[in-house]
Amino acid sequence: MKVEILYPEICNLFGDTGNIRYLMRCLPEAEFIRTALSGEPLFLKSEPNLIYMGPMSEKSQERVIERLKPCKERIIELIDNGVCFLFTGNSMEVLGEYIEAGGTRIEGLGVLKLRAKRDMKNRFNSLFLGKFEDMEIVGFHSRFSSAESEEGGFAEVVRGCGTGAGSVTEGVRRNNFFGTYLLGPLLVLNPDFTQYFLRLMGSEAKIAFEDTARRAYALRLAEFRDQKRHLD
Repeated sequence: MKVEILYPEICNLFGDTGNIRYLMRCLPEAEFIRTALSGEPLFLKSEPNLIYMGPMSEKSQERVIERLKPCKERIIELIDNGVCFLFTGNSMEVLGEYIEAGGTRIEGLGVLKLRAKRDMKNRFNSLFLGKFEDMEIVGFHSRFSSAESEEGGFAEVVRGCGTGAGSVTEGVRRNNFFGTYLLGPLLVLNPDFTQYFLRLMGSEAKIAFEDTARRAYALRLAEFRDQKRHLD
């Protein structure tokens, strides 16, 4: 089993590398390949079980777009083939149609029908509670941008904000591609989803530290459900 981590030297904000550290505990025999910004992605020549990219600075988004432009058709092919992707924070925006920033438009890869808009004067911070299939999803938002999307959503909003203003869903799902603004890290906070995601990747492994993860999840879920608890 192979997991490719794209550009970890710059796509590493908000502690979301915790997703990978947790997967390494869940999948101790898997191979984790870290592709540097100057390197050639593994996925161009093979099909990893997971392609992961974490959040980055807004300036870094433009560098990542330039590096991935030659890979656009291959990314589309892999998504169509059902390869698992997990893009967290603002990383999914690089695959969108464009990012509107201060009166300028940064063209994205156009893989996703998603259009993002930055407001660097206002960072949005919030807790999030949502629903994915029969699971409740918890996480955090900390972002300068929001997006309009014509893709299927990842999680139905129960409390908190979706992908954009007025959105009833958060994130993007297409086949086994999951893009989400949620931080946390997502896989550490949501044991049921992580178990589900491992199976999508082709593994029957049990999640690491399961008892502790489930106790922490139950406490956090009760807190996020509490209507007296402010989300921002």
